[in-house]
Formats: sequence, C-alpha cells, structure tokens
Amino acid sequence: MAVQRMDNVGIVVNDLPATIAFFRELGLELEGQATVQGNWAERVTGLSDMRVEVAMMRTPDGHSRLEISRFLTPPAVADHRNAPVNALGYLRVMFAVDDIDETLTRLREHGAELVSSEVVQYEDVYRLCYIRGPEGLLIGLAQELG
Repeated sequence: MAVQRMDNVGIVVNDLPATIAFFRELGLELEGQATVQGNWAERVTGLSDMRVEVAMMRTPDGHSRLEISRFLTPPAVADHRNAPVNALGYLRVMFAVDDIDETLTRLREHGAELVSSEVVQYEDVYRLCYIRGPEGLLIGLAQELG
C-alpha cells in the first residue's frame, strides 16, 4: 500500500492568535479551530491530561495544511525555535510565493526577520530565503523565476 498524501505539518506555539494572523498574511486560510482533549487524544499522543487548542490552516491550492497547536496541558517541554538551520530534526516549512519581496514586506509587519541578510538567487530558477516567523519558527520562501 502506498502513501495517499501528506496530510499536514504540525507546529506547536505559545501565541496561537498571532501565529494564525501571520499565516493568514502569508495566504493560508483558516479551516477551523477546536480544543482537543479526551482519552483518544491522550492515547494517540502518549500525553496524560492533554488539552490543546488547534487551528487547521490550508494553502490556497487546497493540497497542504498546517496544524498549529497551543498546549494548555501538559505544558511544552522543549524549545527549538531558535535552533540553527543545521539542527537535527524537522527544519522548516517552505512556501512557494508569487513575489518574495512583497511577501517579505507584509510578513515583516508580523515580526518576520530574514535568517541571513539577503534573498538569494539560485541560477535563473528561484529566489529563496529563510525567515524567522512568529515565536522563531523557521519558514522558507521560494519565488520561481521565468
């Protein structure tokens, strides 16, 4: 049996409203929000007394989703938001954008900062950058050229 699709990428944050606003500005659509708790959720996560606020956001093409979570209980236990791009584990989420400069201008109003000091060009194919979004989340932006 083959994988049908990648359903979503999960991100844990402290400030859910600010993170939702950031990704809305990027162009994602809020599908819904809910509080998740109960025996089934505890069994799937392995966390006791789990209660989490979840927002599901969808890319404009409808193919990809971000599940943004804020744990009420138990509290978050590790923080890798400011880890360098060569840290082990999940690195970043990359988004294709129409205009990288315009996107950066809008996202800076939500606290986004370039990881390096510039947007770089890869041959005549892409303009690329990494940014730190809300709470230090590492996000890639790619603008296809041509």
